[in-house]
Amino acid sequence: MPVISFANPKGGAGKTTSALILATQLSEGGASVTIIDADPERWISQWASLPGKPENISIVSGVTEDGIVDQIEAASGTSQFVIVDLEGTASLMVANAIGMSDLVLIPIQGSSMDARGGAKTIRLISNQAKMARRAIPHCVVLTRTSAAVRSRALKNVHEQLMSGGIDICETSIVERAAYRDLFDYGGTLSDLDPSQVSNVDKAIENARQFAGEVVGKLKRSQEDQ
Repeated sequence: MPVISFANPKGGAGKTTSALILATQLSEGGASVTIIDADPERWISQWASLPGKPENISIVSGVTEDGIVDQIEAASGTSQFVIVDLEGTASLMVANAIGMSDLVLIPIQGSSMDARGGAKTIRLISNQAKMARRAIPHCVVLTRTSAAVRSRALKNVHEQLMSGGIDICETSIVERAAYRDLFDYGGTLSDLDPSQVSNVDKAIENARQFAGEVVGKLKRSQEDQ
């Protein structure tokens, strides 16, 4: 089953939020999902301890460098999707997970620092692809973007990525209070009360578009093999 890893050695790029949004959207579509929480902060494991975790989402924590390959392989045998939230460093664990992935998503905010972190991840993907002697599909996801205005810094990062021939997901993750509230209250976006959280409907639509694009990329990469 498809393995989707989220990687960027620059902390605070929106990696964990993007991974959780994707996992909950896939689960609401009826798919079984295993999230491998390889981030030392274990935000997703903490989310899972709150009320409302869907029954078709499983969490694997306590991941080690030596064990991550076996854990990804085991999860692939039991779930329709495996999502790996990687630590924010360019480690052997990250390299091993990338080598097992069917798609690597690289969350980047609109800053040069995030772009440099993304560039390191892309180099790592290239090296792992050479070692595995296969292409490893990957795509940059722009995160925490404004729904109204694209900042000058974000435009600059977008232009840099485009000029480097780097694939950029059409759907960006918009800055929404609803995404932050998932980590405070648990559950999925559909569980949030629109009277207490602003623009829940827009957050759900953004999340659905993102999940749909990811599934489309997986299907196309499988067809190309």
